[in-house]
Amino acid sequence: MVNPHEPAVAGHLANHLAAIGARDLDAYAATLHEQVTLILPNGTVHAGRQAVVDFHRGFFADPDWRQDFTAERLVVTARAAAAIYRADYHDVDTGGTPYHRRFLVALLFVPVGDRWLLLHDQCTPLPAE
Repeated sequence: MVNPHEPAVAGHLANHLAAIGARDLDAYAATLHEQVTLILPNGTVHAGRQAVVDFHRGFFADPDWRQDFTAERLVVTARAAAAIYRADYHDVDTGGTPYHRRFLVALLFVPVGDRWLLLHDQCTPLPAE
């Protein structure tokens, strides 16, 4: 049986990931809960909507990176949605040398009115292949 919340969650997840791919800060910010927490692969924590938007302003300004997501798991209840993605991140270092990193990205969305907003985003590095 399909969870009745799953189609709405899937749409909000798609909007969130599309905003990242397009480097669209306004569209990205619209997917965030006021109390969102972002944990980067190096352990840096950004807490609160404004702090996460400020981080992404700089991240989105860098034209060199690309990140591809592959869905691994989605669990949806009436009160939360947890999604896990495998992310392939491609960038160039300050010397212009390309590099590739792999991560597991865990996203937790909660319903707020008729929207599902990101409450927690954690990016965990995976070992090199």
